Amino acid sequence: MGFSYVIEHMEEDEETPKSIPKWVELEYMHMRTLAGPDATVHFTHLSPSSCNTLSSLFAQDAESSRAEAYAHQKSVLQLMEEKGIPLEKVCLLDPKAEKELAPEDGDGRFEWFLFGGILGDDPPRDRTGELRVLGFPGRHLGPVQMTTDTALGVTKIVVEDRKRLSDIPFIDFPTIVFNAKESVEMPFRYISDGEGPILPPGMREHLHEDLNKSFDF
Repeated sequence: MGFSYVIEHMEEDEETPKSIPKWVELEYMHMRTLAGPDATVHFTHLSPSSCNTLSSLFAQDAESSRAEAYAHQKSVLQLMEEKGIPLEKVCLLDPKAEKELAPEDGDGRFEWFLFGGILGDDPPRDRTGELRVLGFPGRHLGPVQMTTDTALGVTKIVVEDRKRLSDIPFIDFPTIVFNAKESVEMPFRYISDGEGPILPPGMREHLHEDLNKSFDF
C-alpha cells in the first residue's frame, strides 16, 4: 500500500449550498491523480456542505488509476486518533521546516503526509502555522510556494518515486496564454511536463472564464 496524504482544509467556506469554489474543486480532484492508485487521500476539517460536495464528486469518479479519497468534517487530529496514527508518523509539509523532504522520508518513518489546504494564497499567509504548533515533524519542498495539488504531487515523486527535489523539473510563475491578447501569470511553482506547467484538468478553461468575467462590467 502507498502512503496517505491528508489535506486539512483551511479555507473559510462560504455559507452556500455548494461552498467549494470551482478552482478548489479542480485542485482537490487533481490530487487523486497525482497521488496514484496505491495511495489514499483524506480531506479533513470540511464544512458539512463541502464534505457533501466532495463526497459526491468522489463517488461519481471512481477511476481505478486514481487514489481513493475521503471527505471528513473531523480534523486531522481526530482522524489520527480514529485510525491509531501517532504524531511522529505524520510529516507536515511546512515551508518553514528546517529539513528538505528527501527519498529517505519514504522509508517507513512516516505513514501520512499532511498539507494545510492553503490553496495558493498570494502573498502567502502562514496558515501552516496552525498545524505546526501541534508538534508534527516537518519537511519543506524548497523556497518557492506551490499550489497544494503540486505540493502533494511533488511529495509523492520524492517519497514514492524516490526522486530528489533537485531532480524534479519545475517551472516558476508560468504565464498561461489563451490567445494573442489574453494571458495570466500564475504566482506559484509547478511541475513541468517539458512544455509547460502541469495544471489540474479544466483549470486552464476555468482561468480563462474567470479572466473574461473580470472584464464584464
